[in-house]
Amino acid sequence: MGRLNILRAALASAVVLGAMAATATLAQDKPIVGLITKTEGNPFFVKMREGAQAKADELGLELRSAAGKFDGDNDSQIAAIENLISSGAKGFAIVPSDSSAIVPTIQQARDAGLLVIVLDTPLDPIDAADATFATDNRKAGRLIGEWAKGTLGDAAANAKIAFLDLAVNQPTVDYLRDQGFMEGFGIDVKDPNRYGDEGDPRICGHEMTAGSEDGGRTAMETLLQKCPDINVVYTINEPAAAGAYEARKAVGKDDGSVLVVSIDGGCPGVQNVKAGVIGATSQQYPLLMASMALEAIKKFADTGEKPAPTPGLDFFDTGATLITDQPVAGVESIDTTKGTELCWG
Repeated sequence: MGRLNILRAALASAVVLGAMAATATLAQDKPIVGLITKTEGNPFFVKMREGAQAKADELGLELRSAAGKFDGDNDSQIAAIENLISSGAKGFAIVPSDSSAIVPTIQQARDAGLLVIVLDTPLDPIDAADATFATDNRKAGRLIGEWAKGTLGDAAANAKIAFLDLAVNQPTVDYLRDQGFMEGFGIDVKDPNRYGDEGDPRICGHEMTAGSEDGGRTAMETLLQKCPDINVVYTINEPAAAGAYEARKAVGKDDGSVLVVSIDGGCPGVQNVKAGVIGATSQQYPLLMASMALEAIKKFADTGEKPAPTPGLDFFDTGATLITDQPVAGVESIDTTKGTELCWG
C-alpha cells in the first residue's frame, strides 16, 4: 500500500511538472514584439500602449514596452532597441524621439532580421524603417492653418502668431505640423524640412514645449513678453495648448481675443475645444497606429511578408480629422460631439 501511494504521488508530480513545462513552452513560443514610445505619461502614448497590448493579447504576442525618460531621449530608445535585438524579438514599433539620430540603431535591428515599424514621427529618411504608420502630419497642420485663416478672414493679413513647437532638434513630426500650419495659413515656407527661417512679419517666434503642459506654459510666457499683441497660437499638441492657456489666463488674455489651434484629438483636448480653450484641433488615432503595427509584425513573423504603404504615399496614412464647433466654409470638419465619440485618453 505504501509503495502504491508513492507511485501515485510520483505520477501526480509528473503530471504537474509536465503541465508546468507545457505552459513554459507555450510562453516561450509567443513571438516577442516591442513598442517604444517617446515618453510614458503623454496620453497619446498611454493610449498607444493600451492599443498595442490589447492587440498583442489578441494575436498571441509577448509585448515588451519601453519609453524615453523625456521627449528627445534618444539614448533610452537605443537601449530599448538593443534589448529587443538581444531577446530575439521579431520586430517592434517605435515613436522616435530623434528622427535622424536613431537611424543607425534602427539599421542594426533590421540587419538582425527584425521588422521595424515607425509610428507617428517618420524617420529622416523615411525609408530607414520597413514601414511607417502615421498621421499625415503636414495635412493635420494644414487643416488647422486653413481653419485659422478662414476664421480670421481679412484680419489674417495682420495676425501676430506664436508657434509653440516641440524640440530644438526638430523631429519630423515637429516641422511637418508646424509647416503644414504655415502652408494652410498662407505663410511662405522656406526650407521644407526646417522651420525658423521664415521672413513673414506675422511670426512672433518659435518656442519649444517638449509637448508638455509645463513647456507650453513657459513657451507662451516667453512669447507674450516678446509680442504682447499675439492673437494666434499654434501648438504642437493639446497638452502644450493647455499650458499656453494658463499663461494667457494669468495676463488676462483668456477673453477670446486669441485664436488657438492644436493637434491630437484626445478627449481632454476635444473637451477644451468644446470649452473654447482651443478653437480647432486635428484628431489623430493612436489606437489604430498601434494595432496596425502589431498586426503587421505578426504577419511578418508568420510569413516573412512586409507591409506596403498607402498608394501614392511613402507611409500608411492613419487619418486626420479637423474638430471644431466653429466650422469654416471649404474646410472639412466635425463637431465636438462627433469628436468625443472618436477621442482617446
